[in-house]
Amino acid sequence: MSQIHTQLLTDDASGALVERTFRLRVVSGPDQGKEHQLDEGTTMVGTHADNDLVLSDATVSRYHLEIRVRRDGIEIRDLDTTNGTKHGGARVGSVVLNAAARLRLGKHTEMDVEPVDINVNLDDWHGDRFGDVLGTTQPMRRLFSLLGKAAPTDATILLQGETGTGKEAIAEAVHKMSRRNRGPFVVVDCGSIPHELIASELFGHTKGSFTGAGADKQGLIEAANQGTLFLDEIGELAIDLQPQLLRVLDRRQVRRVGETQSVDVDIRVIAATHRDLRAMVKAGQFREDLYYRLAVVATSVPPLRDRKADIPALASWFADKMGRGGFAQSPALLDLLERHDWPGNVRELRNVVERALSLGAAALQDLGEGTKRPSSNSGMSDDESQRRSSAPGITPPSADVLELPFKEAKAALVESFERDYLSALLHRHRGNISRAAAEAGIDRNYIHRLVKKYGLEVDRG
Repeated sequence: MSQIHTQLLTDDASGALVERTFRLRVVSGPDQGKEHQLDEGTTMVGTHADNDLVLSDATVSRYHLEIRVRRDGIEIRDLDTTNGTKHGGARVGSVVLNAAARLRLGKHTEMDVEPVDINVNLDDWHGDRFGDVLGTTQPMRRLFSLLGKAAPTDATILLQGETGTGKEAIAEAVHKMSRRNRGPFVVVDCGSIPHELIASELFGHTKGSFTGAGADKQGLIEAANQGTLFLDEIGELAIDLQPQLLRVLDRRQVRRVGETQSVDVDIRVIAATHRDLRAMVKAGQFREDLYYRLAVVATSVPPLRDRKADIPALASWFADKMGRGGFAQSPALLDLLERHDWPGNVRELRNVVERALSLGAAALQDLGEGTKRPSSNSGMSDDESQRRSSAPGITPPSADVLELPFKEAKAALVESFERDYLSALLHRHRGNISRAAAEAGIDRNYIHRLVKKYGLEVDRG
């Protein structure tokens, strides 16, 4: 007996995790009322008795359709039939469906593709960790439970959340809990690769395919074969490159720049973004079909301000990971951490702990200067940024810094300078990285790296 194939996905309307199967139902023509549950593997439809769903309509071919269940829907392929197959009024050769649809076979038969969903019970997550991600609050436990169900499958996952919430760490945890954990975990930062290079970085290239291509190069997609490809900040991917990525997801094949033949790749895809992809779809800035290929299992990572009960445990954990355990958390410090709004989220908290361990309590004074979320994209309040950008001279190092060994003191001062300088620079240019890079005389990709390092938020649009 054939096994019924189920797919794991989140319901687009409710966000609930469901297991989905598909059935075929003939709604018009001589075989009206016939149904067939799609099994794992390939299902054949036609008039020949060998088919899985046998039709009697003479305008339908002997072997009319081949239907294959995939991780992101079902692929329906017309077998070069005389009278064809139509979807949405247009004749199709091959189409991937992940929702309800109606097909017309030949001249008389209409057939519905119907999803059948069963809700998946999200059991309470046991423990306070998901891989290297820590959380004890209810939003995090629900997230861990959902990802715990999805991780062992090959379902494509879309992580949505603000900058600094730990999306990359979550993606890596999913990879380590999957059957692909012995394969590579390849990260692609779609926001930091220059537009003119991203096709080569993603798909690879052949020697001589463009100026500067001095040797064959394997792309990052190919490098992720047998493993997981993590597409960070997928909302930054230029719209002219989105069709190429869509083809990779549809066909699981990649073609290097300058080549005519494609290479098969076996990859699991996890994507992340701080942008509202639905709004981008409506604005014509992101392809709708690519969105639905990525958002098979879609979930949000909560910001730190919505899980402040996790702060004490996170602070201690960061200190332990830095080899500087015993991070003292007095009632006054806990109150300060609680009142801060954490625009940089978990990444900002980690940086605060690191600064406090190196520089002492003086490093936490900034937290008390304001708790409201910044209106600018620089990660600072307007008043604070203006004060720092207009202050003459350089603030002398604190006594705590001067007591450190030279290398540690220098590193602490450089990091403090980089963060303050970059915040003021971005504030002056309203988050425009190109103009900020031009004024500072540094490469815009370097600014991108610093923004990510210090958990700053900028408008990359």
